[in-house]
Amino acid sequence: MTASRTTPHDPTAEPPAPDGGTAAPGGPDGPVGPEARVAAGAYDRDRMPRWLPRAILMVFAALVGFILLRWAFGHLRGFLTDLLIAFFLSLAIEPAVDRLARRGMRRGLATGLVFVVVLLAMAAVLAAIGSLMVDQVATLARDLPDHIQSLLDWINGRFHTDLTIEKIQGGLFKDSDTVQGYAETVADNALGFGAAVVGGLFELFTIGLFTFYFAAEGPRVRRALCSLLPPGKQAEVLRAWDIAIDKTGGYLYSRALMALVSAVAHYVLFLVLGLDYAIALALWVGLVSQFIPTVGTYLAAALPALVALTKDPVDALWVIAFATAYQQFENYLLHPRITSRTVDIHPAVAFGSVIAGAALLGPTGALVAIPATATGQAFFSTYVRRYEVTEHRLAPPAPSPDGGGQRKRRYFQNWNR
Repeated sequence: MTASRTTPHDPTAEPPAPDGGTAAPGGPDGPVGPEARVAAGAYDRDRMPRWLPRAILMVFAALVGFILLRWAFGHLRGFLTDLLIAFFLSLAIEPAVDRLARRGMRRGLATGLVFVVVLLAMAAVLAAIGSLMVDQVATLARDLPDHIQSLLDWINGRFHTDLTIEKIQGGLFKDSDTVQGYAETVADNALGFGAAVVGGLFELFTIGLFTFYFAAEGPRVRRALCSLLPPGKQAEVLRAWDIAIDKTGGYLYSRALMALVSAVAHYVLFLVLGLDYAIALALWVGLVSQFIPTVGTYLAAALPALVALTKDPVDALWVIAFATAYQQFENYLLHPRITSRTVDIHPAVAFGSVIAGAALLGPTGALVAIPATATGQAFFSTYVRRYEVTEHRLAPPAPSPDGGGQRKRRYFQNWNR
């Protein structure tokens, strides 16, 4: 009797076939050899990845959303611009509204009172400047024939011609169709001007309404906005809002104060020179010089210089010289002291921001460029860490506010060592 020999089980061995043979690899579906595995891998590579349809759908949805957003922005650009102006105006008047509200006045009443004061000031300025422009236009219309005759005399003497006002009028109005064309053009321009005036009044009403709403309901608007954010983000939003209020209000108040100083200084000059409409010209110089940075003083001085030129060319030279001298006084003495605690922004940065704002949003961008830049600069400097600059001839230390006292103390400290 022979003992049966048991062999260890091999897990990789194929199971025996029912007839005693060895089963074909791969089970009942057929053999799975190296060729079959290669064919299966090629089949998997030819199949579309599962994430691809979803990615295509998301790209298509993003493209459609961008097109719709662009279409909506194109139709709502005017309204969004009005909202932007109203928001910055509300930031400018909110410090005054908050001050009145802290004294017990209802916020809506405080906003209305600030609105009335601002509107009265604007009406007074527009009335003064408007009277100047109306009178100047009337004077120009009265003296226009004399100016035209002087121009014709110069042309006739220079080019040996024989032009007269009667010949020019006859050439322009010899045909009735020409007169009818001029009349139709004037009528079309009048209709367009009327429509523009109505649209402008409606736009001003929209801006005023939303400015009143943003200022009167400022705390409620901020609470509604912060309720949509987590607590950590709420603090950041409120901090940015606080900086925007501080910088916008500080910018407008400091500019208004410097406009007042500039207007008073130029008013004294205009009185000495004996110019007509001294108050209106002084207000014009004060406003234009302060709300157009860097070159505003020279642009504002152009109008009083022209008015002085009609009286005496020497007076025009005095106006230009005084405007240039006052610009230096304002840049180096007045401006740093007034804006050091409100809007500390370099004049070149301010001028560049105005150009960029005007390129993006036109006059609206130029109006809000400086407070927006000052807000971004303040918010950026709050969260950006600064390091001590290594002493180098290309980066000398900034002058100290005490006029060199810091350098003197450093010298004596080194000497004592």
